[in-house]
Amino acid sequence: MPLDPVTLGILSHKFSAATDEMTLNLKRASRSVYVKEAADFGTGLVDLEGHIFAFPASTSVSAIERECGATIAAVPDLADGDVIITNDPYRSRGLATHLPDLHIVQPYFHDGRIIAYGWCFIHFMDMGGRVPASISPSNSEIFQEGLIVPPCKIVKRGRIDQEILAIIAANCRTPHQNVADIKAMLGALGTGRKRIADIIGQHGIAEFEAARQEVQDYAAAKARAVLRRIPDGVYDFWDYMDDDLVTGIPVRFRVRMTVKDGEIEVDTSGTDPQVRAAFNLPTHGFRHPWLAVRLTQFMLTYDRSLPLNYGMYRHIKAVNPPGTVLNAEFPDAVGVRHSSAHRYNDALSGAMMKACPDLMPAPTSGVIVPIVLAELDERGGRNVTVVEPLVGGRGACHGLDGTDARDNSAANLSNHPVETIEAEIGAMIRRYDVRCDSGGPGEWRGGVGQIVAIEILRDNSMLLARGMDRMRFIAWGYDGGAPSAPLRLIVNQGRPDEREYGKIDELLLKAGDTVTFLSPGGGGYGDPYRRAPEAVERDVRLGFVSREAAARDYGVVIAEDGTVDAAATAARRDRRMAATQPDGFDFGPERRAWEAVFDDATMLELNRRLGRLPKPQRQPLRRRIFDAVAPELGARARIRFADAFADTDAARRRLADAMKAILPPEAA
Repeated sequence: MPLDPVTLGILSHKFSAATDEMTLNLKRASRSVYVKEAADFGTGLVDLEGHIFAFPASTSVSAIERECGATIAAVPDLADGDVIITNDPYRSRGLATHLPDLHIVQPYFHDGRIIAYGWCFIHFMDMGGRVPASISPSNSEIFQEGLIVPPCKIVKRGRIDQEILAIIAANCRTPHQNVADIKAMLGALGTGRKRIADIIGQHGIAEFEAARQEVQDYAAAKARAVLRRIPDGVYDFWDYMDDDLVTGIPVRFRVRMTVKDGEIEVDTSGTDPQVRAAFNLPTHGFRHPWLAVRLTQFMLTYDRSLPLNYGMYRHIKAVNPPGTVLNAEFPDAVGVRHSSAHRYNDALSGAMMKACPDLMPAPTSGVIVPIVLAELDERGGRNVTVVEPLVGGRGACHGLDGTDARDNSAANLSNHPVETIEAEIGAMIRRYDVRCDSGGPGEWRGGVGQIVAIEILRDNSMLLARGMDRMRFIAWGYDGGAPSAPLRLIVNQGRPDEREYGKIDELLLKAGDTVTFLSPGGGGYGDPYRRAPEAVERDVRLGFVSREAAARDYGVVIAEDGTVDAAATAARRDRRMAATQPDGFDFGPERRAWEAVFDDATMLELNRRLGRLPKPQRQPLRRRIFDAVAPELGARARIRFADAFADTDAARRRLADAMKAILPPEAA
C-alpha cells in the first residue's frame, strides 16, 4: 500500500537531511582547499538498483543522476562494513567521469541484508599522471591521466585496506591530502549509515523501503509537469568548442531535442567524432549527469519543491551513439570532459530556446577553468594548488540580466579566498575584479566575466589551465542581444614582454611574471537599444559597461558627471531605431564565417560517413579533410576564419573535393 502523503513528505525530508549532514561532515573533515573552499564533492543515498534516492540541497555539484549500479555489481559478496572505491570511468560505467574524481560506495545493512547504499566523491587535487593536477588537455589516452583504481574494496568488514591506501598515496603528488580526504569520505558514509538506522528505528523497515521508491515516483511526476512547459516538437541546435588543442579544428556538438507531452529525447547523433585529446565524455551511450545539467536547472527553476533524486530524469531519454566525443571509448582520455559537457549543454540551451524562448536564458560564459599552479618544493617535489576555479557570467533571459562573474550553470563551485591561496603557494593575487564590457549587450545584459591577475613569486613555476574555451566561438546573443567577449590569457600584461596565448597545456613561468585571465560573460537578450538608460548608467557606475560601450552598444550617452545625457541619448537612439531591428540568434563573426563553409548538412554527412569507419581511421581522415580546406587549422595557427575563408565558394569547393577524394566510397 502506498504511503500517505504526509508520511512520504516526512521521510523525503529526513532522507535529504541525512545527505546534508553527510555533506557538512565531509567538508569539515577534508584537508583539500578544493573541497573546503570550492566544494567540488558530492554525497547521496542510493537504492538497490544503484540510483540516487536522496541528494543534499546544500551541495554545489549537480550529480543527481549518478549510476552506481555497475560499480556495485563489479564487487560481489559485500559484507557489513565493506566500502567500494573507484575512479575508473570505464569499469564504473560512467560513475566516475575522470580520474581525479574518486568515488566510494558503502552498503547499509539491516537484519543481515542490504537496504541502501551511501555514496560520495571528491575531486582530488592530484591523482598522478603526466602533469601536476593530473589533467592535461593534450593527453591522448587515459593511462597518461593518472592512477586508475578499478572498483574494489578499500574497507573490508570495517578495516581499511592499508595496501590500497599506500598504492594511492604512492601514485600522486598530494599523498597526505588524498589519504586524509579518503578518510573524510569514509566518515561521511558512516554518518549516512547512522541516520538511515535512525530513520528505520523511527518508522520501520517497511516504510523506509516504500519511501525509497515512492520519493522517486513523486519526483518523476512533478518533473514531468515542468517538462510539459516545453511545447511539443523537434528542435535542432549546435554549438562549438574552439578546438581540441592538438589541432585548431573546432569540435561541434549537435543535439536534436524531441518533445512530446513532457517526454524528452535528446539525440546527439550529429556530434563530431572522438578527439585524440582529453575532451571525450564517458557516457557509455546513456543519459548522463553532465548531459542533464541544463534540464536539471530548468526543472528546478520552475518547481523549487522538486525532490532531488533519480526520478527527476525518468521522462528524459538520451541517444549518444558510439564514435562521438560524447561517448568515449576505452582508452580515450577524458580529463577535460567538462568542456565538452559545457558546450553540449549550450547546444541544448539553444534547442530549448527555440522551443520556449521566454523560459530560457541566453548561454552562459561556457567555461570552468581550474587555474592550477605547481611549484618545486625544498625536496624537489611539486606543491600543487588550484588557485581558482575560474568562471564567467551567466546569460540574460527575458526580463532579467545575467548573474555577474558567477556562472554556476555546470557546478556551483565557490571561489577560493585570496588569503588561503597566498598562504599555500608562491603567488600573489594582484587583481580580482569584474571584467568591463564582457557581458553580451542586450535589453537584458549578459552577466560580466572576471579578471584574475596572478604574480608568480618562484622560478620554475608551472601553470595549467584546463577547460579554456570560448576564445573564438563566443556565447551567443538572442532576440537582438549580442554575444559576449571571448576568454583571454595574457602574460605580463602592460609590459614590453607582454604576450597573449590561446589554449595552453603547461606554461612555465619565472618569478616576477604575471598571468592575467579575462573570462567571458554571458550572452545578451533583447535589443540593447531598448535597455532602460538608467540601467545603463548604473552599469557604467559599477564598472560593468564602459562609457564608450554605453554609447556604441546601447545608444546611451553618459555625460562627464556620470549621468545620462537625455537629449544626446534620444537623438542617438532615434537614428538607430530607424534601422531594421535584429532578431533571432547572434553567433558572432567567427561562427558565421565558419558555417559559411562548414554548414550543417555538410557536417552531418561528414560525421555520418566518419562514424561508419573503424575508430583509428576517423580522426586522421577528418584532419586530412580540414587540412585540405585550410592547412592553418592543423597547425593551430591563430587565424581569423573571415580571412581564411574570404573566398567562401572556393573553400566550399575544396571541402567537397576533399571529402570525395579522402573518404572511402560507400557501398551502393
